[in-house]
This record gives sequence, C-alpha cells and structure tokens, in this order.
Amino acid sequence: MDTIRDLVTLFFFPGGLFVLALGMSYEWVDRKLMARVQNRVGPRWFQPFADIAKLLTKEEVIPLDGNGLLFLGLPIVALAGALTSALYVPVAGWHPAYSFQGDLIVALYLLSLLTLCTGLAGANTSDHFSLVGATRTLTQLFSYEAPFLLAMLGPAVMAHTWQINEIIADADGRWMLFLQPIGFIVALIGLLGKLEMSPFNAPEAETEIVAGALTEYSGRGLALFRLGRHVELVIGLTMVAAFYMGGVNGLPMFVLKTLILLLGLVGIQSLVARLRIDQTVGLWWRWGSLLVLAQWLVLVVWEGVQA
Repeated sequence: MDTIRDLVTLFFFPGGLFVLALGMSYEWVDRKLMARVQNRVGPRWFQPFADIAKLLTKEEVIPLDGNGLLFLGLPIVALAGALTSALYVPVAGWHPAYSFQGDLIVALYLLSLLTLCTGLAGANTSDHFSLVGATRTLTQLFSYEAPFLLAMLGPAVMAHTWQINEIIADADGRWMLFLQPIGFIVALIGLLGKLEMSPFNAPEAETEIVAGALTEYSGRGLALFRLGRHVELVIGLTMVAAFYMGGVNGLPMFVLKTLILLLGLVGIQSLVARLRIDQTVGLWWRWGSLLVLAQWLVLVVWEGVQA
C-alpha cells in the first residue's frame, strides 16, 4: 500500500500531473493579466494546454551539428528537476509530500536545473542565436541566483533550520515580509530573473535573438522546457508565499496568496522595460546580494540583543 501511495503522490497528486496542470493554469493567469494591463483581451483559459498539446504532436528536428543525446535529454532533466522540487514544498496548501533536513537547499538547486539545461541546450549547437542566448542565460544565472538564494535562506536563518516545513511552522502564521521586507522584494525580483520574465528576459529577447538558447528546439523538446518553466513558476510562488506571507495552509489561502504574488510579478513586468544583460549583472547582483546580507546582519544583531 505504501508503494501505491508513493506512486500516486509522485505521478498524480500533489506531484506530477497536478503540478503540470497547475503550472499551465498559472501561466494562463499571467498571460491574461498581462493582456488586461495592456488593454488586450488575452488568451482563452485552454490556450496553454492547447499550445503544449500542439508542440507534443509536432516533429522534433535535431540539428546535425549538435549532440543528439544531449539535445533530447536536457529538456527531460529540466522538467524532472522542477517536478522533483514540488515534492518538498507545500503545493496547494498541503504539507510537503517528502521532507528531510536540508530539503530547502535541495529544492533551490533543483529549481536551477532548468536554467542550466537551457544554457547547455543553447551551447549544444552552432546556431548564433542559440549561442548568444546560452551565454546570456548562464551569465544572468550568476546575477540573480545568489540574491534569490540569500533571500530564501533569510527565514531559514531565523528558524535555525534548513527544513521547509519546520521553517513554515516556526513562522507560526507571521508574515515575514514585514520582518524581512528586503528579502521579500529580492526574492520576488529574483523569481522574475529565474523565470526569465521581463525585465530580465534578455536571454530570449524575441526582437534580438529569436528564441535565444531554445531557437533550435521544436516539438517535444520545446514543450518540455515550457512545462518546466510553468512548474517553476508555481514552485517559486509557493515558496515565497509560504516563507514570507504566513504560510499557505489550505487550498483557498494558497490560491489567494500565490495569485497576489503573481499580480505583483505582472505589475513589475508591465512597468519596467527589458534590461540589458550588463545592467542585470552589474546592478542586480551587487545591490541585491548586499541588501540581503545587510538585512541578515540586522537580524543577527537583533537576535543577540533579544537573547
């Protein structure tokens, strides 16, 4: 029975198919909100599902000048990493399916697999657009990964644990965004960079480099990369809401808090123009990391005074 329960947890709920459907639903909400902000109608509710279904039925063209095994395997690894990270976070307001000491670090690095695989996919070809996109993707990785990691570790430092469910339990419903406002802002902006959303979408700037690192991808490979990004959107919103907005106990609170965060992401995308890659690396990496470290120092001093 335990084996059957584990398989259901892994493939259906709260992992697997449920997370994929939830990711595509949140992608539709993001596109719909963005369209309404720009005074457009936007897509119908089934558009992300139709896009994925169409890509899965298309022929996948493998470039002759690249490694075929890498070309086919990287999208699978990217999606697998994102789906695995869903097992350690409270998706849909449920307790994490699996939990262990240090699962926060594992989940954060699993979320980085998508970016690493995207960069490698672009480098695995001689196409100039793909190579430029891969360079930008891996360069931007170093600009947002450190601030985002430090911001997500802030609540963990306060809770004195690296286990996600223990961090949420230690907060006891307190909204950490009021205690660590800088960490919350940096985490939200870092999530935009991790998902390559505007203003951090230089790695896939359509007007400059077509589709960036994924220019050579079509069919199943492109569908898997897109699904990985949809899943990562849900996991990122879940972690920020759980750590900084008093947890996500129950499905209604999960939906409400994650949609509020998604509305904030849409607002930033609408108001800020795309940054050049040198602006992202030069400004965000330096100031984001320094501000979070300064907040850490204040928290450590405050805890020392309280003790």
